Amino acid sequence: MSMVELHLALLSRGPAHGYDLKREYDAWFPDAKPLPFGQVYATLGRLVRDGLAEVVETRSEGGPERTVYAVTDAGRERLRDWLAQPAPPTVSGTEELVRKAIAALRTGSADRSASALVSDQRVAHLRHMRSLSTGDDGPGDLGGRLARRYAVLHLDADLRWLDEAAAAIDRGRRATPDREDDR
Repeated sequence: MSMVELHLALLSRGPAHGYDLKREYDAWFPDAKPLPFGQVYATLGRLVRDGLAEVVETRSEGGPERTVYAVTDAGRERLRDWLAQPAPPTVSGTEELVRKAIAALRTGSADRSASALVSDQRVAHLRHMRSLSTGDDGPGDLGGRLARRYAVLHLDADLRWLDEAAAAIDRGRRATPDREDDR
C-alpha cells in the first residue's frame, strides 16, 4: 500500500493535521490495521520534504500544538498519476496463510498438524467473514461497503484455497502410510 499517495488523497479533501488524517484513514479502511500516529507524522514529514505537501499553520487551541498540512500542486499531480495507474495484482505465495501451511508441511511435522492448521484457519476466516458481513457502514458510505466487500471476497478466495489444501493434504496422507503403521 502506498502510504504517500494515501496521505495525499486524505489531504486532497482539505488542510488537516496528523490526528485528522489518522482518524479519516481509519474510517476509510475500517477493517484494516489502524494507522499508527508515528507513520502519519513520518509520512507527512516526507511529503513536506519532497514538496508534495506544505505546512499551512500551527495552532495550539489550548491543547498540544497541531501542525496543519495541505497538499501542493505537485502533490495533486502525484495523486492523479497514482490514481491513473492500475494497481499490480497481489497474487503471491508469500501471504502468511500460505507460508504457515507450507512450513507445517515442510518442517517434518506430521501431515495432521498441517491439516489442523488448515482447519483452524478456515474457522478463523469464516468467523471474520461473518463479522464483516454484519458491519453497518450506513447508507451513504459507499467506500466502507466497497472495502468490506473486497475483504469478504478476498477471504472467500482464501477459503477456496484452504479447501483445496485440505483435500491435497488428505490425498497425500492416504497415499503415504502413516509412520506409526509402518512399525
